Amino acid sequence: MAGYEADALQGAHIDTIVRPEDVKTGTEHIASLLGDPDSNAVTFEVVVETAGGETIPCELHMALLPTEDGEFRGTAGVLRDIEGRKQREQRLEEFASVVSHDLRGPLNVIRGRTSLAKETGDVAHLDAVEDATERMEGLIDGLLTLARQGEAIGSVESVELEPIVTAAWNSVDNATATLDNRASLVLEADPDRLQELFENLFRNAIEHGRSETDSAALTVGMLSDCGFYVADTGSGIAPDERETVFERGYTTTDNGTGFGLSIVKRIADAHGWETTLTDSASGGARFEFRV
Repeated sequence: MAGYEADALQGAHIDTIVRPEDVKTGTEHIASLLGDPDSNAVTFEVVVETAGGETIPCELHMALLPTEDGEFRGTAGVLRDIEGRKQREQRLEEFASVVSHDLRGPLNVIRGRTSLAKETGDVAHLDAVEDATERMEGLIDGLLTLARQGEAIGSVESVELEPIVTAAWNSVDNATATLDNRASLVLEADPDRLQELFENLFRNAIEHGRSETDSAALTVGMLSDCGFYVADTGSGIAPDERETVFERGYTTTDNGTGFGLSIVKRIADAHGWETTLTDSASGGARFEFRV
């Protein structure tokens, strides 16, 4: 596993393959075991450093060697590669983060339209509630499948961009914004994840791209070199922040989650698209995707 011949490791100190900080942790565990007559073994995580300079997350089950006179004789341990488990844990964490983030859009629609239906008695608002409920169900089913498979997108097919954009717009709370949909384009994509991409871009623009007095105005259009863009009339994003905004957890507001644009970037990357962030014609943000 570590890339060494057995002879090279026999008799060597454990820090040959385990990081110094993990050796320190192991030493602390040994001290705890020696001080507790009821415990003889412990399991904890370490990182193995291979002969080639790579790292492997491992689980170390370590036990005190038996002794009759009470003197410390050393330990015996078994290392187990847990890289696959760590990857599954990471996918599960990302799945939970994405679901909790992306369900907020249709949930806000449900709350808003339900409130309007109660206030006005107009049951026509319940059509939007039904659509949002179906969108939530689709998000949960689709993302759960992707989390289990460990992939960023599902099946790819030829899709028309314009109806995807419309569906995404209707799935977000857009009462304080307007959309100019010029996306007459057909491309190969996972339609559910593509809609999710637009939903996150729309929510981001609506939440961050308007002033206290002006509503957000968004435009979706086509690029001359094969692709599409989403532009808004907000305050834009400074050049030195245009890479950072795609990182998970990055947010400029107190109630932001920092997941929206990272989800956008991951979906675009999974399709093999190039993502560019620049200024819109009005000085706002413009996200370009070359397919």
